[in-house]
Amino acid sequence: MSQAEFIVLGRVTSVYGIKGWVKVVSETEPVQGILDYKFWFIKTKNRDWSPVNLIASKKHGKGLVVQFEGSTDRDIAMNYCGASIGVTKSSLPSLGEGDFYWHQLEGLKVYAESESGSELLLGRVDHLMSTGSNDVLVVKSCDGSIDKRERLLPYLLDQFVKSVDLDKGEIRVDWDPEF
Repeated sequence: MSQAEFIVLGRVTSVYGIKGWVKVVSETEPVQGILDYKFWFIKTKNRDWSPVNLIASKKHGKGLVVQFEGSTDRDIAMNYCGASIGVTKSSLPSLGEGDFYWHQLEGLKVYAESESGSELLLGRVDHLMSTGSNDVLVVKSCDGSIDKRERLLPYLLDQFVKSVDLDKGEIRVDWDPEF
């Protein structure tokens, strides 16, 4: 499978104990949502995506600890440290109309309208971040954008985000280009 077929849902940070467990930081909401996926894949700096079988898990502080099949001691578990945890994009649940996964928004061009009504390219969505109250689009300049500025746009549908068109690869926003 190619890199593009996977989505990262978390990462292994360190070992936990002496019996082969590792600490996991989940990027799902809620944190335990990562455990809903039956098939996990691990990518380390030395290896491309490879399947792992999760045999045990439990909540630990703000994160999780897990044990993979074959990881029976601390030395084996250390091989997973720093690894990304992913699933195939096809295994993600379907979303309702008007809902999008972050990875679908990344790379889309962001357009605003000038006071005169002309179309202005602000840049491309580089990534998103969560602020607690709402998600934020981090828009960086690209070929054809009006300037070289980075912009942080609140991802609030019907307030600042007028439309998202995945087929056209664009987001239309109500945003002052000078801001």
